Amino acid sequence: MVSHSLALPMICFTTLWGLVGVVAPFLVPKGPNRGVIVTIQALLLLLLLLLLLLTILAQANPLFGPQLKNETIWYLRYFWE
Repeated sequence: MVSHSLALPMICFTTLWGLVGVVAPFLVPKGPNRGVIVTIQALLLLLLLLLLLLTILAQANPLFGPQLKNETIWYLRYFWE
């Protein structure tokens, strides 16, 4: 489960990109390439949101931790007690 410290940025950025995704297509001028431009905007917003979510989740749950030797672990345990 995502901790509360990560929930607020995820909600804020998702809301921000959602608003940009709703408003941006209306700002594109009429013309023959309007559909292409709106499609590019939609893909860009989707990929930026995916990048943001993957970055936040990768920091919240890394695939591997620090690689320590047993001597270092025992020293830290002794030092912190």
